[in-house]
Amino acid sequence: MTSARCCSRIGLVHLLFLALLHNSTLSLIAAARSNVYIVYMGERQQQDEPELVQDSHHELVSSFVGSKEAAEESILYSYKHGFSGFAAALTKSQAKLIADSPGVVWVARNRILTTQTTRSWDYLKVKPELPNGIASRGHSGAGSIVGVMDTGIWPESKSFMDDGMAEAPSRWKGICQEGQGFNTSHCNRKLIGARWYIKGYEAEFGIVDTSDGVEFLSPRDAGGHGTHTSSTATGLPVQGASFMGLAQGTSRGGAPSAWLAIYKVCWATGGCSSADILAGFDDAIADGVDVLSVSLGTSPPLASYVADPLAIGSFHAACRGITVVCSGGNSGPYSQTVINTAPWVVTVAASSVDRDFPVVITLGNGRTVVGQGLYTGKEVEDFHPIVYGGDIAADDSDQDSARSCESGSLNATLAKGKVILCFQSRSQRSATVALTMVEDVEAVGLVFARVPTKDVSSCYRVPCAQVDFTIGTSLLTYIGSNTKPVVKFSSTKTTIGSQTSPEIALFSSRGPSSLSPAILKPDIAAPGVNILASWSPFASSIDDPLDFKIESGTSMSCPHISGIVALIKSIHPTWSPAAIKSALITTGKQIQTNPSTFALLILMPTT
Repeated sequence: MTSARCCSRIGLVHLLFLALLHNSTLSLIAAARSNVYIVYMGERQQQDEPELVQDSHHELVSSFVGSKEAAEESILYSYKHGFSGFAAALTKSQAKLIADSPGVVWVARNRILTTQTTRSWDYLKVKPELPNGIASRGHSGAGSIVGVMDTGIWPESKSFMDDGMAEAPSRWKGICQEGQGFNTSHCNRKLIGARWYIKGYEAEFGIVDTSDGVEFLSPRDAGGHGTHTSSTATGLPVQGASFMGLAQGTSRGGAPSAWLAIYKVCWATGGCSSADILAGFDDAIADGVDVLSVSLGTSPPLASYVADPLAIGSFHAACRGITVVCSGGNSGPYSQTVINTAPWVVTVAASSVDRDFPVVITLGNGRTVVGQGLYTGKEVEDFHPIVYGGDIAADDSDQDSARSCESGSLNATLAKGKVILCFQSRSQRSATVALTMVEDVEAVGLVFARVPTKDVSSCYRVPCAQVDFTIGTSLLTYIGSNTKPVVKFSSTKTTIGSQTSPEIALFSSRGPSSLSPAILKPDIAAPGVNILASWSPFASSIDDPLDFKIESGTSMSCPHISGIVALIKSIHPTWSPAAIKSALITTGKQIQTNPSTFALLILMPTT
């Protein structure tokens, strides 16, 4: 019996059983504004040609909308390659009638999901110069095709040049779809395919207006996220890469010799439509990818598996031997927040690497403390007055809001020209929010005290540093005991070797799964904190466009595992997604760090 037929007879039953267990959680993150419904009809019959499957969809819809012409106009997508189903504009009553039709598994509203390295690969010991390492044994991913579902790609990036790449294999059936600022010449021996999907997105938000220069109706990446994840998984080595001089070195992906295919299902103007996501899965299955890297999802409550486009699409991809790797979510450190928990996907948490970005803060009394930051501007080395945010609350705010520098909480007159000390609160945990507030009142710097974390926010216009609560409290004591307290910042440095073992990022979502608690999730952790990778210059928020940027999130850890999967696939091309997942999560090595603690370093299989 073929793998696909096994999925049809057994896996689909399992999928439906899980759905019945959890049929009370059907919504994703956004209520639908349109009348677009997704009609899922399960496994496509192998004997049916895609055109016949599409005709059957038109015939089904026409029986409810009055004519075949009306049906063709109603249907946005016909899913006919990897599975059977369609997305169509329907009334609520029509959707209900179709849901009761023979052969229909589930009908769900269209929903919107969201998107969720010079050092990291060396830290994982994935180095091409190691003769018995996975990179050399896997020939850097040669022979594998990695598909990335994200915000698109910036094809001019050096990470996607095709030097030394072989031609796409004959089994590849994908295309290079043209659009605004993107034509077939942008594909090459590295970037062998690119598609874009917007019908479901526009059904929710209206026609995307590109006249304001914030998006491209094409595979071109306007947001940067897709370029970052793609280069992390498969980017070619680029020497001298850095983020404004920080984290300088050679940037490379985990499988630089793997071919890359892009499926733009997310948009810089906000979100990813479930109808578009399913269309991307359907095409990726037919195109012939080996790995799918999917750094997107939705926060709890989680939809049942047959109402979740990622679960549906990944299920049928896995049936055809495609390993699907998904981000685990950024809602940590709270339990039961992990997302993308279907048992057939690899769910990835985010962990740290051994790289820090220290910033020295010098007080007026000569004492120094050390925080972390990502500022490379010139406005440093001068002393400035420092004030506590809670002491300069705006008239229409309060001390609790001002202490964490919430939006609109600071008195602009008292803050102008000063460094502001803010403390994380239960309602305001973001250094980025505090930084925006500080910039709005024309302050000259920010010190943000928070729960210890390796994740560092970028600051472009004013110096900033993140410190822990102990250092923050000592600075508050200094402010209270001096009539004219002042501080100055040093330039940010880059250091490596700061820790032996990784730690799970504070933001990384924790298990157990709120949908299926008996299924252990996340499956594995990978570097996702302060990861340097290629970026879209179009998405730069500063005057000088960025070719590389440091980002954090499980969106960054997901493509690390995708790259490793491509390496394993190159070594073991016949291994199933289950075999690859098993090898990933059951292989490790105990590392002694001190007499009372130890850590597990994830290694690759040696068999």
